[in-house]
Amino acid sequence: MRGVTCSMGVSLDGYVVGPDGGFDWAAPDEELFRFVTDEIRQVGVHLLGRRLYETMLYWETADQDPSLDDAMLQWAALWKPLPKVVFSTTLSTVRGNARLASGGVVEEIERLRAAPQEGYIAIGGPTLAAEAAAAGLIDEYRVRVHPVLVGGGMPFFPPHERRADLELVETRTFSSGVLYLRYRVARGTAR
Repeated sequence: MRGVTCSMGVSLDGYVVGPDGGFDWAAPDEELFRFVTDEIRQVGVHLLGRRLYETMLYWETADQDPSLDDAMLQWAALWKPLPKVVFSTTLSTVRGNARLASGGVVEEIERLRAAPQEGYIAIGGPTLAAEAAAAGLIDEYRVRVHPVLVGGGMPFFPPHERRADLELVETRTFSSGVLYLRYRVARGTAR
């Protein structure tokens, strides 16, 4: 069965977007960008909320931007063909190798897990990830903690009533001060 991962950058005080809606503090340096590029190579399908989908639309045509360096062109070459499922109540169409979800996140993940495809199922966006987490569908959390306090905004996860115990699988510290934490959900101990 395909695993489900949630991978996001977060401020030290727990926000993925600051109070002004910005996340420029999460821009990766060259080292972190290579790491995230290697991570996306393992993804078979990416689930996105509307806001993240709209942010990532740039990468659908980025290969036409003559100012991009080789690392960014490599990311674009991986992102563009990657199958994407977009969850939105306001969009009627999507572009690129994306489709609108026909049901909720629970139904979509169950369907994708049953499919005989390679690569894990990645979830992007805090609202969508929180819904999947509340249903106990996330197998791993891959968190990049950025050395910044933003003071408010959109939290990594909105509060919910479900506890999930985690096992630390991997850590890495980048020269930029970003700390990578990879946790696996400890099944059987969640409450």
